[in-house]
Formats: sequence, C-alpha cells, structure tokens
Amino acid sequence: MATFKPGLVHAPVTPFKRDEQIDFGTYAKLIEFHLANGAQTLAVPMHAGESVSLNDEERMKLIEYAIKRVKGRVPVMAHASQSGTGVAADLAQRAAALGAAAVVATTPYYWTPPAHMLLEHFTQIGAAAGVPFFVYNSPEEMGGVKITADIVLKLIDRLENFAGVIDASLDWQFMIEVVSTAQNKRPDFQLLTGAEYMISAGATGATGMIAPMAAVAPRAVQKLWDLCVLEKYEEARPVQESVAALRQAVKPLGVAGLKAAITYMQRKGGAMRAPLEAPTAAAKKKLVAALEAIPALRDEPRGW
Repeated sequence: MATFKPGLVHAPVTPFKRDEQIDFGTYAKLIEFHLANGAQTLAVPMHAGESVSLNDEERMKLIEYAIKRVKGRVPVMAHASQSGTGVAADLAQRAAALGAAAVVATTPYYWTPPAHMLLEHFTQIGAAAGVPFFVYNSPEEMGGVKITADIVLKLIDRLENFAGVIDASLDWQFMIEVVSTAQNKRPDFQLLTGAEYMISAGATGATGMIAPMAAVAPRAVQKLWDLCVLEKYEEARPVQESVAALRQAVKPLGVAGLKAAITYMQRKGGAMRAPLEAPTAAAKKKLVAALEAIPALRDEPRGW
C-alpha cells in the first residue's frame, strides 16, 4: 500500500447552534479557514470536534461534508473510535467508502480490555477500513489503557494498511521505542504527535502533528511545523513556547476553551453540546487575559 503522510494535520471543532444541531454553515467556514492556513490534512471529527457527543450518523455526515467541501485539496482522515469493536469497524468501513484517505481509532471508550483484545479491536477496525490506518494513544483520556510497542509490532504483522501511531501521551520513551522497533519491520511506518509539542516529537522521529491549536493560531503552528521539519529546533523554541502557552491557556476549559479562543480571534467556534457547557463569565475573562498575554497572537489572522 502506498505510504500516506498526513504531515501537519488540523482538527476542526464541530460548531453547534443554540439548539445543539450541527451548524454546517459555520463548519464550511472553519474548513475553508483551515485550508487557507496551512492544513496539509484534515482530521474529522476528533475529540476536539466533540466526536463522543455525536451519534454515528452525525459523524458520517460531518465526514462526508468535509470530503465534499475539500474537493481533494487535502486528504481527510476519519475518526472511527467507539466502545464496541464491531461498531468502530463499521464506522471505519463507511468512512472509507465516503472517500476518507485514512482512518484513525483510539482504544475503546469506557472498556479496559486486556492487550490481546485490544489487538483484536484494532485489527478488526483496520481490516474494515482498508485505507491507511492509524491508532491513537492517549491513556490519560482513555482510562489509562495504553498502546504498547508490542501491540504495534503485532499490528504490523496483521495489517498491511497499518500506517502508524498518533501519540498524545507525551511519553517520549514509548515514542522512541515505537519509532525504532516499528520502522525496523516497516520502514515507512509513521509516528505523529497528537499535541503541538513538535520539537520533542520531531527529535524523536515524528513525521506528523495533529494541531487543534491551529484553529486559533495557525501561523505560529505552521512556523513551528516548518522549522521542525527542517530540524531547526533551537530556532523553533520561542515559537514552541508560544504555542505551549496557548495550549495551557485553553486546556483548563477543554473544548469549550478552544471554541472560546476561536471566538476571541473573531471567528465563530459555535455552541457546545451537553454535557459540555460554555465557559462562565469569570472563566472566559481569565481565558481572555491569558490569551492577551501571548504576544504571538497579535500576528495571527482575525476573522475568517
């Protein structure tokens, strides 16, 4: 199978109207904004897109809409995570049929299966997808369930289309082990970082980055990416510090903070869907103060 290289991946939020229905008009504007500001791939709907608050049909509608809107300008990765293996496999198969260039899946929600069943979970999803398949390692979000280097190596043996790992654990020892062992078996195997800490990830061997913060500060994210691709890590340090400051400002409020930051930049992030809620006035005031203390945001685009 031909190597798929996602590169710099933007993960759009899912904007909702006040009645919690998907606001496709704003979604179209968000997609165009990401395409105009450096996205080499779009990943939809990731956790930043409130995927766990969407039913399966809504997820398919978002994936289909994004693919049709993009019109081949960049690849679209489809997020197919679910609690049940069969349900996730069905999502993966449907997403590939719609034209997704790749599929990504996390460990199961809620369940904490043993390693051999986690291997089976990913094997079935990847086989159903057919297209390049990535597993997403984020034990902090997923009840402590980890993807191990052993599971990665066994997936390589089982799946020709197993393309790589997206890691959000910030476990550099795991990332180094995965890169060194997996690429010995599959030279084109890829490691992507699921957070915008690209200096450390790039030095480890990461070849891609999923960057939700690109919705707020695409120029800083792009500059960080470009410098790290060239391995100019020392020059990238002040940019990395700005992007890290942005992440830390948004993180306490989660997706609500990300949407509020998008709105602060004079774009529309949209409403939240229950059980998430919009930030309180006090929380929003604290967020705005933190954003205004980041000088790099003054050079970022305002509005669409």
